[in-house]
Order: sequence, then C-alpha cells, then structure tokens
Amino acid sequence: MHNNPNINAEAPLLHAGMPPLDESAARTSWFEFAPAHLFYTPIALYCGLLSLRHRGLTLPTGTNPALPYSGLVGESKFEVLSHAWPTSKDWISPYVRILRWGGDGGMVRTLEDASNALKEAGIDFPLVAKPDIGMRGAGVQLVHNEAELESYLQAFPAGANLLLQKLVDMEGEAGVFYVRHPDEKKGRIISLTLKYFPRVTGDGKSTLRQLIMADPRAGKLAHLYLARHRDRLDEVITVGESIRLAFAGNHCRGTIFRNGNNEITQAMTERFDQIAQSMEGFFIGRFDVRFADFNRFQAGEGFRIIEINGAGGEATHIWDSRTTLREAYKTLMHQFGHLYAIGAKNRKRGHKPTPLQKLIKAWWREKRLTKHYPITH
Repeated sequence: MHNNPNINAEAPLLHAGMPPLDESAARTSWFEFAPAHLFYTPIALYCGLLSLRHRGLTLPTGTNPALPYSGLVGESKFEVLSHAWPTSKDWISPYVRILRWGGDGGMVRTLEDASNALKEAGIDFPLVAKPDIGMRGAGVQLVHNEAELESYLQAFPAGANLLLQKLVDMEGEAGVFYVRHPDEKKGRIISLTLKYFPRVTGDGKSTLRQLIMADPRAGKLAHLYLARHRDRLDEVITVGESIRLAFAGNHCRGTIFRNGNNEITQAMTERFDQIAQSMEGFFIGRFDVRFADFNRFQAGEGFRIIEINGAGGEATHIWDSRTTLREAYKTLMHQFGHLYAIGAKNRKRGHKPTPLQKLIKAWWREKRLTKHYPITH
C-alpha cells in the first residue's frame, strides 16, 4: 500500500478523502446512458456461447449457492447482508427489514414495526431507506426524520419489504468486485470503482435550477436531478454552499464513476477475501462500501459495507467516462466468463442451477416491483 498525497481532505465539495477527480475527462461516455437492451446485446450473445461451452444456460445461478438465484436477480439485500453479518458485523452498517403492510391500519402497523425495529437495532435518524429487492439504486432515499419516513412508506408498495439502514456519513464510496473460484484458496479483486457524488456550488445569484443547467455534466443529466430537488429549484443558493445532487451511488442516478483498479492493494484484497470467505457459499459479487479516508481503505481499514451484490453485481468501473466501448465489453465478458466457470465448477460439486422458467419469474417480479418504488435520491 502507498499513501496517496493527493487525497482530498479539505471539504465535501472536493470529495473529501478521495483521490482527485479527473475533471479533464469527458463528462459522460457516449454509451453510458445507452438503452440497456442495446448495450447488453453483445453480452447476451456472448452468454449464449458460454452456455454452449459449459452446457448450461442458467449456470450463473449456481455461482453463490448460499444465495437465492446466487444473487443474479431478485436478491434480497437483507438475506445477503445477513449471510455476512454473524462474522463480519464490524464491517457492515447496521440495518433492519420491515414489511410495508397494506389494507386498513397498514400504515400505522408499518410505522410501529419500523419504530420498534430501529430502536432495537440502535439506528437513529438520519437513515437510509431502500427496497429489499431492487438494483441500480432504485428507490434509495436519505430519510432525516419520522415525517420523511412516513412519506417514504406512503409511496412504497404494500406487501413489499424494505430496509432501513444506519447512515454511513462518509463522502468516499467505492464498489469492490470480488472473485474466487471454488478450487482456489484465495480470492481477488478484479474491479475497483471510485464513486464521486456530483455537486454544484452556490454563487449567491443563481438558482439551483440554473446551477444544475450550467454545470457541464449535471446539465446533461438534468432530468435525473430536477425532480429530486424540485422543492429547491427556484432557490438562490448562497455563495459557497455546496449542494449534493445525488445520494445513491449509482451511475445511472448521476453519480460519477472512475476506474480505481490501479489503487487496489494487497491489504484491501486480503480484507475482502476474509469477509467473502466468511460467507459460506459466496464466490463472486460486489461490495459497495463507504469510507472517510482512502488511504485507510487501501489498508483494509476504516470502511463500512452498505450493500453486497451477488452474481447480478457488475464491475462498474466500465462506467468511467474514459472507458472505451471495447474495454467495457472486454471487462463484462471477463466477468461473465467467471460466472459461468464458477457455476460449472459448483455444478460438479452438486449445486444445481435454477431452472430458466423460475429465473424469469423472479426477474419479472423484480421488474414489476421496481416500477412502484419511490423516487431515488
């Protein structure tokens, strides 16, 4: 590990504790916001080839036997975190799961359940509310008080589960993609994504709407930010006030991603290998973490896990605007190569992949739920 003398530590608007953000890079890549069905078509074709090679269309559902569908689709965030909690709770931000009750008295019952669960877990406001099932930051909100929690629950679909999690109030965020084959003693990190939250700074003259539209990147993604900040759009922002435009660390929600693969260290790898191997039956996935000091994070210390994604996780450094389309596809093909190879090895060990019909059903359920989630912050 090496100390990075260029770590920003002065102010939130400078992405405190993070390596400097390359402002000279293109604001967005030309494919970053391409329709998913178009962007992923070559990957789907490649998966077809892998299916023929390994003789199994749904082999990726056998990569993490401990998780339903291996976390490929429809995974419960609660179940994945709970799989790691007994041995790694010191690294995980505390959380509770509650059901959004429907019908007469459903809202009152949900609020009571939430209050009791939060009290028992020692979680105070502000906190993070998010759906138990969902990807790409769907429905994630920062909740400051009981009134905001009630508002969030009012907008949440009845009959669905949600997580309430302790806020990790640290500016640094990263996605750590981990891989270990069943016949390997040690795993490795194949992708490190550094996440920078977009901000605009007040000049005492411009409204928030004007600041967003004038920003080189935010202006291009105004459709993502305007709805989230509708209550302040016409407010003149005071000189020097920094407004964070996105809370959820997802590129399709406007967060800036940078390739941090050159910053991966042995200490970091050993820490995540320790955590992953404590989860029996977990071989591949992405850990989303927050930290205050990147140097400590490189040393495998000073971070908190906010989410663990299974086989459905992605090596998200491909969404760095400096990444070429060829590099992005090469990375994804490498990732899916691991998924099929691990699935094939686990099949030999007696773990059967999920039948296609059952997998499609889980995917449709997640897709239907996502349409009804509250707006993402």
